[in-house]
Amino acid sequence: MKDILEEGGSVVDGAIAALLCTSLMNPQSMGLGGGAIFTVLDRMGNVTIITSRETVPKHFQKDLLKNCSQSNFFYTDAAWIGVPGEIRGYELAHRLYGKLPWAKLFEATIRLARDGFPVPLYLGNFLSHPFLKRKIEKSSLCDVFCNKNRTVLQAGEMLRLPALANTLSTIAEQGADAFYTGQIASDLIHDVTAAGGTLSLEDLRSFKAEVMNPWTLPLGDHVLYLPPPPAGGAILGFVLNVMKGYKLNPSSVEGAQKTLTYHRYVEVSKFANGQRKMIRDPSFSSGKNPNWLIKEEFAERIRKMISDRATHSPEFYNATPSMDRLGTTHVSVVAADGSAVSVTSTINHIFGSMVYSHKTGVILNNELADFCGYQNRLSAGEQPPSSMAPAIVYSKSKKKTLAIGGAGGTMITAAMAQTLMNHLWFGKNLTDAIGAPVIFVDANNTVNPEKHFDK
Repeated sequence: MKDILEEGGSVVDGAIAALLCTSLMNPQSMGLGGGAIFTVLDRMGNVTIITSRETVPKHFQKDLLKNCSQSNFFYTDAAWIGVPGEIRGYELAHRLYGKLPWAKLFEATIRLARDGFPVPLYLGNFLSHPFLKRKIEKSSLCDVFCNKNRTVLQAGEMLRLPALANTLSTIAEQGADAFYTGQIASDLIHDVTAAGGTLSLEDLRSFKAEVMNPWTLPLGDHVLYLPPPPAGGAILGFVLNVMKGYKLNPSSVEGAQKTLTYHRYVEVSKFANGQRKMIRDPSFSSGKNPNWLIKEEFAERIRKMISDRATHSPEFYNATPSMDRLGTTHVSVVAADGSAVSVTSTINHIFGSMVYSHKTGVILNNELADFCGYQNRLSAGEQPPSSMAPAIVYSKSKKKTLAIGGAGGTMITAAMAQTLMNHLWFGKNLTDAIGAPVIFVDANNTVNPEKHFDK
C-alpha cells in the first residue's frame, strides 16, 4: 500500500491494493469470494458509501433458514453462498476515486500468489486449530491448504496459490467483467454447482455495487459518517448517541465513576442487541426508515429506561439471541491531502462456506448465514444484515480525520464504540484508545471483559 501511495495513488488505490494482498495473508477472513463496504472522504470533505455486500442468489434454497441453529457455529454448505460482490466494489471505488491504472493495483499480489510465501502466524493458528484442522482436511480447502500428505500446512511453510494468481492476472488485464461475465465466471459457477450451491451465471451478471449517502451523527466537534443499513453503522451510531447524552469526559473513567460509566455502557449494549433485528436491506423492508435509531429522541428514551443500580431480563431489552460472527478484515487509509477511506471486507465465518473453487482459486463466502436469528425468510437479491461499519470521523474546525473500522462480527460494534469513546471523550491518544481492553456484550447479553480489563 505504501508503494502505491508513493507512486501517486489515491487512498482508494492504496486500500484496494492492501485488500488484494490481505486476501492472501488472511484468506480465512476475506477475498474475491466475499463482499465489502467502503466509506470514502474526498479532499473536499465529501463522504460517499460504496457497498458491494453479497446478495441472495435468485434460485436460493427455499427452506435454508430452517437449518439455522445456535449450536451450529460453522455453516459450511454451498447452499449458504451469496453472490460475491468484492471485485465489483473495487471496480466502482476505483472508477470514482482511483488515480493509478487498475492493473497496477494487482501487480504485487499476483507475484506473491504465484511465487508463494510462508504461511503467516495468524493464518497458521487457524489452520492448526484442532476443530478447523479436521474440517479443512475433509473439505475442498485441503487442495490449497494441505501438503501432499493431505495434512494442513503449518505457520512458516510455503503456500502457493497459482489458480488465484491466474484469476487475479485476468481481472487485472480485462477488468471486473472478467469475474462476472467471462471464463472466470463460468469456472466459478461450475465449481459452486458441483459443491451443491445455487449460484448462477445470471446472479453474477446482474450483480451491481451501489453508491449510497452516509448516515451522520454529530459527536461534539466531530461528525461521524456511517454506512446505512443493512450495514452495522446504525447500531454503532445508536450506542454512541445514547452514551453521548451522559456527557462523558476523562473523569468518567476514574474511581466510582468508571464503574457507573461501564454499567451504563453495558446496558446500552444490551439495548443495541435488541435493535439488531431492525437492520435489514431497505430495498426489501416494508417498515419505516430505521434512522430513528440514531435520533436524539430515541437516545433519550433509552437513557430513561436505564437504571444506574439494576439490570434486567433479556426481554426488557427486546434482545433476540443470534450467533456472534467472526471473520472480516478492515483497512483504513488517510492521505496528506485530507482524503481518507475506511473499508471492511468479509467472507463471513472463518473460511466462509469452506467451498474452494479449484478452477479460480477463490474461497466462497457463507454470507446467507447472516440472516440466521434475524429473519425467517429470504428474498433474491437481498443483502444480509451486517455488523460491518467502516466509518470516518471528521472535524472541520480541528482539521482532523479519523478512518476507523473493525473485524470480528458483532464484536466490531464494541471495539469501535469503545475506541471512539476512549479517544473523543476519555482523552486517550489514538494508540492507547485502540489498545485499551474492551467489554463485549454478546448476543445472549452475557458480559465478556477482555483480558486485562480493569474490573
